[in-house]
Amino acid sequence: MNRELIVRSSSDAVDFALLKDGKLTELHKEEDNNSFSVGDIFLAKIRKPVTGLNAAFVNVGYEKDAFLHYHDLGPQLSTMLKFVKQARSGRLKDFSLKNFPFEKDIDKNGTINDVVKANQSILVQIVKEPISTKGPRISSELSIAGRYLVMVPFSERVSVSQKIESREEKERLKRLVTSIKPKGFGVIIRTVAKGKKVAELDKDLQNLLNKWTAMCKTLHKANHPSKVLIELNRASSILRDVFNDTFTGIHVDDEELHDNIKDYLHEIAPDKESIVKLYSGSAPIFEKFGIERQIKTSFGRTASMSRGAYLVIEHTEALHVIDVNSGNRSNKAKNQEDTALEVNLLAATEIARQLRLRDMGGIIVVDFIDMTKGEHRRKLFDHLRDEMKDDRAKHKILPPSKFGLVQITRQRVRPEMNIKTSEANPSGNGQEVEAPIVLIDKINAHLERILKGAAKDKSITLNIHPFIAAYLTKGFPSIRSKWFLEHKKWVKIQPRDAYTYLEYRFKDKEGKTLS
Repeated sequence: MNRELIVRSSSDAVDFALLKDGKLTELHKEEDNNSFSVGDIFLAKIRKPVTGLNAAFVNVGYEKDAFLHYHDLGPQLSTMLKFVKQARSGRLKDFSLKNFPFEKDIDKNGTINDVVKANQSILVQIVKEPISTKGPRISSELSIAGRYLVMVPFSERVSVSQKIESREEKERLKRLVTSIKPKGFGVIIRTVAKGKKVAELDKDLQNLLNKWTAMCKTLHKANHPSKVLIELNRASSILRDVFNDTFTGIHVDDEELHDNIKDYLHEIAPDKESIVKLYSGSAPIFEKFGIERQIKTSFGRTASMSRGAYLVIEHTEALHVIDVNSGNRSNKAKNQEDTALEVNLLAATEIARQLRLRDMGGIIVVDFIDMTKGEHRRKLFDHLRDEMKDDRAKHKILPPSKFGLVQITRQRVRPEMNIKTSEANPSGNGQEVEAPIVLIDKINAHLERILKGAAKDKSITLNIHPFIAAYLTKGFPSIRSKWFLEHKKWVKIQPRDAYTYLEYRFKDKEGKTLS
């Protein structure tokens, strides 16, 4: 398996595309004006507690106050508030917490008015970026993420990622980290720590302690509100979270960003530093690696799959609905049940990709093709869970319901990636149509379906708008020539002036439409 990270830089944003065997699986954008990234820590001020919500609104400098629920305060809130007060006054010089007296944990079933009051200084961390009309969601239970470990101030707990399945490895890591963990700090051991030695873990932990100390030193002179700890830039955070030994290339089109990534990789994986390449080709980097085409064909209302099947993805305020369609294709399957299973397995793989690619969150309901056999439903459920194992967002998948629906909940911490794939209609009527490249992919899938069906021995004519007809036949090899080389079938292309821009029909010699 090959993994590549393609980084495109522009004046106001940086785009990151993660490829798995050449296929786009994740797309991220870091904008210069994003001041509220997940992981950033702010010195903020309580605006007002609201008893009815058991939460407080907090001024973090955003146009709308951030929302802090009682359950996001953390058990050691009282200790943290006392620490902040002393650090702000300048009386506290030692930020290691080893000699700092801890207060009693707050009541987990208490009320917001019992523990915070208006105008109180507090350290909070962004856990969900501003989305739609809502301000950021925050937590006062702080955590500072490193390559192998996550450090949690005002805690003593050591826990291990559930994705590490070996009990022996979990116990080994827990024993090592407990031996090096400073007093007053809890530690969460990340999945990538599997197999690492104590020296590597200790180095990561020391880096996190240095970050914490540097942050605390700024509290004395910091204003309200102000950002006191900045999460890594998106390039470094992506590398920190997803980088592993399967990466075969990191391609960057900006020299400064290239040097930054190379320096960061030198710290976390010096043996892989050579895979970072500065791209200097004449074609845009996303064009060179086929990313633009995949974006155009992956972000529309429909998402095509192989063998003519496709997904229809609908978005509402409350949830996302995904409908699986077989495309009325015929294949060599013995019966409808086997066809349904085959299409559903393909769809599960594509759905797992689409959730990561669009960063869809909240409630997702998937309407798979009905299957009567219980063993097939179990196979589909297990396959979907396996495909989503690489998803870093917290998620839960429920087994198919009696109606054949699969419900998924997926953590949403950033606005959903939503890319416009339609373009202005060249007919000039003010309407919009799908991008031509999306149409070409539909025609390819349709032709493949026809040639696998009963019409494979018939002569085929494609009736289509003159603009698209010219596009299919121009150059060498043209798209039509590629069809001939792939399918050993010559397709006659007949321009039709009466057709709309994206209208087309495949017809046989008698003029009957082929479906």
